[in-house]
Amino acid sequence: MVLGITGNIASGKSRVAARFGELGAAVVSADQLAREAVAPGTAALAAIVRRFGQAILRDDGSLDRQKLGGLVFADSEARRQLESITHPAIARLAEERLMRLRGTRKLIVYEAPLLFEAGAEGRVDRVLVVTAEEEVRLARLMDRDGLDRRAALQRIRAQLPQEQKAVRADYVIDNSGDWQECCRQVDALWRELTASE
Repeated sequence: MVLGITGNIASGKSRVAARFGELGAAVVSADQLAREAVAPGTAALAAIVRRFGQAILRDDGSLDRQKLGGLVFADSEARRQLESITHPAIARLAEERLMRLRGTRKLIVYEAPLLFEAGAEGRVDRVLVVTAEEEVRLARLMDRDGLDRRAALQRIRAQLPQEQKAVRADYVIDNSGDWQECCRQVDALWRELTASE
């Protein structure tokens, strides 16, 4: 079974995916695939440079994700243009990885922040949305990325509201509290999903 894990920025979806990995699931990260898709020499990176200019590259020719993020989180049209380049490249890599892993483990986790936005829910058998209260996500994001409150809120509000994601999910884990409570929820879901496999 492939479980898609999604959620908004700073909800804790990567930690939840990692916990499933600790329990024995194979984990495929769309963020990691995105890094591969825009590595130096790829067609996707060349298209991004054509659209956004050389200024979004680091000295070593790799993508400056923070600089590009500053541009696209402030401009929804720029974000749509970026996604029209990256989503197809990520989709190809995801299909390849998931195809290779199917049948090798009881559970395969596909962690994809934009699972619904990219129309990728058809790639998975079930969907888990990780949620957290906005103030919790805001504090995590400011701490993790060194953003001020305005910039952090801009990134949070640029995404589909988590409530809209939650109603489309098969499972929801609330990660507003401490990590131990989140782990209890993950562990219970692991047992449920792998019991009949």
